[in-house]
Amino acid sequence: MTRADTSVEIHDLIAERRSPRSLDAMATMGNQDLLAVLEAARWAPSSNNLQPWRLIAGKRDDVNFTALLECLVPFNQSWSKRAAAFVAIAGTPAQADGTAIPTFMYDCGLAAAQLTIEAHHRGYVVHQMAGFDHEKAALLFDGAVPIVIMAIGKQAPAEQLEGPAYDREVAPRSRKDLSEIVIAGLPN
Repeated sequence: MTRADTSVEIHDLIAERRSPRSLDAMATMGNQDLLAVLEAARWAPSSNNLQPWRLIAGKRDDVNFTALLECLVPFNQSWSKRAAAFVAIAGTPAQADGTAIPTFMYDCGLAAAQLTIEAHHRGYVVHQMAGFDHEKAALLFDGAVPIVIMAIGKQAPAEQLEGPAYDREVAPRSRKDLSEIVIAGLPN
């Protein structure tokens, strides 16, 4: 894996994390690994411990996998069908009494991040997708707002992809410089 060009040393799990589209269609994900990534999401930090995330997980060829694949836009379907598993995260924007949870999307993002790091730790890659039919995905959840569908699998050679998917796969990794995103400024 290509290590990120960071300004200071960071943990390997973060520096080596990628979101590839080239996935090995023969790779599988064992139940213990899938449970572990779901457990990592479960233990994410949560404002007031409300845990507003709801997850749907499916392994290749099961009913949940197929339902989530059918929600994706055609571009994402074209490459993610090779994933070993999908996990979708939705959030509940309000408590049972109707009180709004203003941080529900933030909390769901933390759950997705922890799931991603645990998957990477176990030798998988995760590609998070917002390119899906949100109304169709909402039908899979009971009142929760769909936020992301994640393809989980083992990385394969980029050459199995074509066109824009291939171009994105081989593009250099980049991020904005810290000076562009840190408002208070950086220490000298």
